[in-house]
Amino acid sequence: MHIEPGILAATKLSFATIAASGMLLAYAPRLLKQPALLLRTLLAATFFSLFMQLFHMPVGASELHFVGAMPIYLLLGFVPTLFGFALGLLLQGLLFDPQDLVHLAVNALSLMVPLAVVHYGIGKRIGRQFSVANIVKLDALFYSGVTLMVGFWLALGQEATPLAQWVQFAASYMALVLLEPLVTLAVLRLASLLGDRRWARLCLDERVTAAPAAA
Repeated sequence: MHIEPGILAATKLSFATIAASGMLLAYAPRLLKQPALLLRTLLAATFFSLFMQLFHMPVGASELHFVGAMPIYLLLGFVPTLFGFALGLLLQGLLFDPQDLVHLAVNALSLMVPLAVVHYGIGKRIGRQFSVANIVKLDALFYSGVTLMVGFWLALGQEATPLAQWVQFAASYMALVLLEPLVTLAVLRLASLLGDRRWARLCLDERVTAAPAAA
């Protein structure tokens, strides 16, 4: 889902920076008021960065990554995942791919916008009903959004990108729609084995927002 440096003009990068900053600022009060969400944001950024490093390869007009979006979202919640995407991409740029920092806002929006569509579209309604069918729906909607966002940025590019290259990139994400639900189910199963331990709930259950009460 990366947009390579040089494709977008400086004015469009500025637009992306304003849009990404505005989106994060809109949710910043919720993040700052709930300390547990800060912990989950760090966890989301860490897992996202690890998933990104595990598998990535150039495909067509962009790059195919294993994002791990749904395991992160379902376990850590919407706001931590939203900020985790942005922070994880920043870490990727600082540690591994400095050239990608130019398009930090562009690449962040390519994940953040589809995540918001998933959350407000079907995610809140599905809640914690972690069936295979629901997880596949979430993945299909999210990765459809990612491929459309990449197409949007390519359409704004300084040079025309052949449609066939975008189609090749979009088709490659079908493999993730089939694979990621299996990973999601395995991660959810592992998390369920932790039971009701307070530290686990603080890290993994977005309904827990405060430190343990005194006995």
